[in-house]
Amino acid sequence: MRQSLLISGAILGMILPAAAEESQSASTAEVYACADIASDSERLACYDAAVGRLKSAEQAGDVVTVTRDEVEQVKKESFGFSIPSLPKFASSMFSGDDGDDKLDEMTVPVTRVSRAHSGDFIVYLENGSVWQQIDTKSVFYSEKRGVETATVKSAALGSYRMQLDDGVFFRVKRIQ
Repeated sequence: MRQSLLISGAILGMILPAAAEESQSASTAEVYACADIASDSERLACYDAAVGRLKSAEQAGDVVTVTRDEVEQVKKESFGFSIPSLPKFASSMFSGDDGDDKLDEMTVPVTRVSRAHSGDFIVYLENGSVWQQIDTKSVFYSEKRGVETATVKSAALGSYRMQLDDGVFFRVKRIQ
């Protein structure tokens, strides 16, 4: 009997703080809801409590404020990688009127071009991304003149195509 009371007490000890945390959640919606309160003193008390919870959550790392520019930067840096939650996360907060703000193409300066042992091109871009040719298309460029830019476009079924300067498009995958 005593053992079951100890176990019940331990379980309650774990459940009650979790329930208290849920009731003390922090969101901007709570802050906005305070605006609907008519009484000045009650509205101020509501704001103080809601902002206090939001500030505590931010200091604890549970809430992070993200700007549109920061989301756009992450989308550009992750272009070519499969991050399934990023489009949902970004579009839910920052989509345009039509809801379609997906990055489908980007043109970036090239820092260097090399060939893999298989003969495929490896293209290093100024933004730090590295792309490898995955098709057998013949791609020509002047080693003497070099390559200035690469345009990478989304293609069918999650694949990507690249064009060096004004050359032909060839299939690539991002390797870094």
